[in-house]
Amino acid sequence: MAGRQIYNPDGFKNTVKAGKATGFEFQFKAQYYRGITLSIIRDIKINIDGEEIPRENIRIEVNGQAFTLEEARTVIDSDYRWEFGEYATVYADKEGGLARGAHHINTLQIIAPSYMPFQIEAVCEADFTI
Repeated sequence: MAGRQIYNPDGFKNTVKAGKATGFEFQFKAQYYRGITLSIIRDIKINIDGEEIPRENIRIEVNGQAFTLEEARTVIDSDYRWEFGEYATVYADKEGGLARGAHHINTLQIIAPSYMPFQIEAVCEADFTI
C-alpha cells in the first residue's frame, strides 16, 4: 500500500471539559477517492490500546459541527461534506481520557456509497504519543 498521511500527527489529544479529561480526539482523512456526505458513513470503529470504544461514545466533526454516528447518517447538507484530503475530527468519550505516553490506535471506517452494491471498509492504524 502506498504511504499516505491518514492521521494528523498533531491531532491526537485528550478532550478536556471544565478542566477534566472526558475522552480523546484525533483527526484523520476519509479513505475514499472523493469527498463524501456524512450520510454514507455507516460506522467508525475505534480500538485504542486494545480497548473498543462503544459506537454511542463516538462523534465526528466536519466544518465545525459534531455529530454522533447516528446523526451523521441523516446529514446530506453540502456544508458538512468530508472532503477528499481534509481531516475530520473524531471524538471518543472515555472517562479520564488517555494517559500520558505511547498509544496505538486502530480504526475502521465503513461507508456505503449509493452507487456501490457493497460497503467499503478501510482499516487505519497508528502509534502516537500524548
